[in-house]
Amino acid sequence: MTAAPRYSVPAGALSVTHQIGEALVPVLMGLAIERAVSTGDLGQLMLWLGLLAVDFALLSFSWRFGSRLAELGMLAVQHSLRTLVTERLLLRASGARRASDQPGVALSLATSDVNRLSSAVEIGVYPVGQFAAVLFGGGLLLVISWPLGIAVLVGAPLLLWVTERAGRTLRDRSGDEQEAAAVAAGQAADLMTGYRVIRGIGAEAEASRRYKQTSRAALASTLHARRAEGVFGGTMDVASGLFLTGIAVAAALSAVTGGLGLGELIAVVGLAQFLIDPLQYAARNAGALWASATASSARLLALLREADPDATGAARSRRPAARGIGRIGEGELVGVASDGVEAQRVIAALRQTHPDALAVPNAAHLFTGTVWQNVALPGVEATRARAALTAAGCDELLDLLTQGWDSPVGEGGSALSGGQRQRVALARALAQDAPVLVLNDPTTAVDAVTEAGIADRLRSERTGNRTVLVTQSPALLAIADRVVRVDSPGSRTGSAA
Repeated sequence: MTAAPRYSVPAGALSVTHQIGEALVPVLMGLAIERAVSTGDLGQLMLWLGLLAVDFALLSFSWRFGSRLAELGMLAVQHSLRTLVTERLLLRASGARRASDQPGVALSLATSDVNRLSSAVEIGVYPVGQFAAVLFGGGLLLVISWPLGIAVLVGAPLLLWVTERAGRTLRDRSGDEQEAAAVAAGQAADLMTGYRVIRGIGAEAEASRRYKQTSRAALASTLHARRAEGVFGGTMDVASGLFLTGIAVAAALSAVTGGLGLGELIAVVGLAQFLIDPLQYAARNAGALWASATASSARLLALLREADPDATGAARSRRPAARGIGRIGEGELVGVASDGVEAQRVIAALRQTHPDALAVPNAAHLFTGTVWQNVALPGVEATRARAALTAAGCDELLDLLTQGWDSPVGEGGSALSGGQRQRVALARALAQDAPVLVLNDPTTAVDAVTEAGIADRLRSERTGNRTVLVTQSPALLAIADRVVRVDSPGSRTGSAA
């Protein structure tokens, strides 16, 4: 809520001036009727019309620029959160499988949950102005009729307290809705990724049945959340409407008995009618935004807390890993004998010591398009792309695929086998001709003969550049100039290859 003060603070101030300007409208109209219309004074009429024009200009300016600043603040927080979540999803140093590792769940966290949480910025903008309008209107009512003013100033906070209590059910159901939607998205992504396998074993009907079951559960959670939101909003509308209707009726009775003049009655009724909106919106919007934001924040916080039990120890272990590798000389190819969690720590350490390094994960994602389009990215010359494809062992794809390198790879590489996807991803990395290239087990999905051929070509392809191979593969470690063995945080030895 306070993560973007450079935007939210001025936006909140403009929201206050906008709401105060709105509250002044019925008061100025009441004064105009009492002092100008009822007396027939043209000078007073022009004065109060001028004041009304100034008030409308002020509230219009405040709304126009206040809403823009609020949107900018929300987008700034949204970008910061999405960057943080994406970084944790991509760079998390752990080999354990978690629910958030599923593409659909990760996408839901980085989009829907981040959007909901960033909307909490609006709680510090619009409800602030609406609550200020209630206090200002109550103050004006105190001046006009102190019993009515006290009723508003006491009743409004009581109504907001009831709102917070009523919003707890909505908050719980909003969290269930997001969780069910993320599970459905994750299962859909898994089904699409493994579609070839599912089709190969004839399990389409069973996969469809399971997804329908999950999707129905997500729909049920969404309906429950929307139903709770509808009941919540309707209840708050009725409560605030009845409250302010009572204020207006009391003002009318006071006017009948002579306690209020015509202008004061118009001001009181106009204020009561105006205060319905800020009370309802403050109750409904703040409550709904708070409920959905806190539900999403719990899911995002769980993701951000997913780390090694001893995060400090993990950070300490990264630094010795980088020192164990030592300085990588020009044109040197270093093999790091490691895998699993320790391999991820080594790669993280290399990213810190070599910020310009291109680190390629073991399970690289292919873009929708052809084999050639995945390798010949913008800035890569055709000759360079062909050399990289050959070095990565993709030359045999010319005969295996119907259209050779122009064959579509499918969504995420689903049209290729695991070994073919891995080789295309390796070719894409080699085509970048990065000064420092870090490869994490780039040949785990290929056979031994193909791996040996790739190892020989890889050595010549990276001549003149620095390369780090993080792997336990004997064929790849054999081509290294030296090998650093990383078995555990406390056991690291280096030996010349």
